[in-house]
Amino acid sequence: MSANIATTLPLGPLDPERTDLLLRVVEGLELSTLQWLSGFAAGVAHERASGRHGASLPAGSVVAPAVRAEPTARLTIVYGSQTGNSKRIAERLGRAAEAAGLAARVYAAGNYPVKDLAKERALVMVVSTQGDGDPPDDARGLIEFLQSRSAPKLEQLSFSVLALGDSSYPKFCETGRQVDDRLAALGAKRLLDRVDCDVDYDTLAKAWLERVVTVARDTLGGSAQSATVTRLRTAPVEPQFSREQPFAAEVIANHSLTGRDATREVRHLEISLAGSGLTYAPGDALGVWHENPPTVVSEVLQALRLDGDQTVELDGATRPLREWLTTGRELTRLTRPFLSQQAERSQDARLADVLQPGRETDLRRTLKDLQVVDVLQRHPGAWDARSFVQALRPLAPRLYSIASSQAAVGGEAHLTVALVDYELDRKRRVGAASAFLASLQGDQARARVFIEENERFRLPIDTSRDVIMIGPGTGVAPFRGFVQHREAQGATGRNWLFFGARHFHSEFLYQAEWQDAVKRSVLSRCDLAFSRDRSIAREYVQDRLRRVGKDLYAWLESGAYLYVCGDAEQMAPDVNAALIDIVAEHGGRSREDAGDYVRRLVDDRRYLRDVY
Repeated sequence: MSANIATTLPLGPLDPERTDLLLRVVEGLELSTLQWLSGFAAGVAHERASGRHGASLPAGSVVAPAVRAEPTARLTIVYGSQTGNSKRIAERLGRAAEAAGLAARVYAAGNYPVKDLAKERALVMVVSTQGDGDPPDDARGLIEFLQSRSAPKLEQLSFSVLALGDSSYPKFCETGRQVDDRLAALGAKRLLDRVDCDVDYDTLAKAWLERVVTVARDTLGGSAQSATVTRLRTAPVEPQFSREQPFAAEVIANHSLTGRDATREVRHLEISLAGSGLTYAPGDALGVWHENPPTVVSEVLQALRLDGDQTVELDGATRPLREWLTTGRELTRLTRPFLSQQAERSQDARLADVLQPGRETDLRRTLKDLQVVDVLQRHPGAWDARSFVQALRPLAPRLYSIASSQAAVGGEAHLTVALVDYELDRKRRVGAASAFLASLQGDQARARVFIEENERFRLPIDTSRDVIMIGPGTGVAPFRGFVQHREAQGATGRNWLFFGARHFHSEFLYQAEWQDAVKRSVLSRCDLAFSRDRSIAREYVQDRLRRVGKDLYAWLESGAYLYVCGDAEQMAPDVNAALIDIVAEHGGRSREDAGDYVRRLVDDRRYLRDVY
């Protein structure tokens, strides 16, 4: 057990063995679960103090009221979240259900006890889709159980699904659709039809939430009361600044991390949070509200042949068209609904064909490679200003893994940002958010920011545990914060970093820092993989993992935590496949058993991913 933990937590009169056991029980649990445990312990104490279990507390002890027996009629809310949106909606739904007189409990999908499913009467799932059709990491186990032969018949269950997704991917809300179909196939009845939400989910989610609470109350009889406990500590104060009310932060440093010959530029930004009251933990993200580049806005107006100064009224707001396109709408990310409308307005069969069934590969390429202006130029069609603004998706903030620890940098948050900058049809195209951040230089540079907590991607509470970090490219960002934090903690566990890029000389991000960390034994190991250097053996991080597989397996067997951050489409699946190969080879297991081993790491919260 880490002495650091033992001296910082108020564990009271427990002996060292029970202290260590308690730490391992709560390790990795989310805040909501820890608060429930707090109330549960208070209830047990009250029961014993009142003599119902033949025990008493010392005179003068303060106890909380007992937890009421849990009603049989309750609404269970389960969320699967990759970026926190599903969690926010689920928690909001839980509060609304309790206010309506329902007994409600809220679970992260990874914490939901699947044995309870056969007994549920009312279940609501809020689940996002990651990338092109994948479930969030914390929901994989539950979804696999639902799809398996072990899943029970659910004729007694009424359910509803709120699906979150991104219509810039062909398999929009795919996970929510699969869950909805499977629950129905198991015999469950829908409280409400599934609702599919895009990135701008607020309006649809709010209307669904109000309806599902009403219908659930009617289904459950409306008489159930939620269990109540007295908190043993005050509830955390909501920060003054949030996604809806961002903080105007000063950008105090902004410089390139890459050399002239790099395949893309990567920048390091240091943002001051002084005066905001904002705090973050290693693994959290910084949300940034950006603006579209002026050149992109001008090109769109030119392609539309519309006047940027004309006013547009929409959803109760009246603004000049240029302002709508600069700060209110997405211009660098396409969506399928917009393509459908453009195909209809242009009457261009080529665009319409891309949207047909069986053309998913072409649609995926179109959504990934083209921007709004490219579609307007290739497939011209007439638009009026209001209809065009209405057809575009509202601008959404971008989330960047924080590349620092407040234990090391105080009131700052550091970012590692790769610039999206490429040529298409002999014209330069840039990513809106990365170009915006790159432009923030000088004394007056400001960014509107907020903290996005990521409880799925946390360092182990026990600082004696070893940590393995796999972060090629800008995926290394959170691990810079991890290493800073582990050093500040005085963690005794070892730290092992895997980093990969195309070129050693121009793209080895934070090279001097990692070398210094190795010299000072803050990093126990640092393994590198470069895929385009002729003078160095060409390999990717998954290749490097296999080369050191014996040592990696030994670390896992000794209890190490493993973290992966970066590309979800290719890198993350390739790393996962490499892990299975390593366990099979060095653990003497079949591939099926090795796959089970890796899945257990996920279930035990020792294999954590932050992929995008």
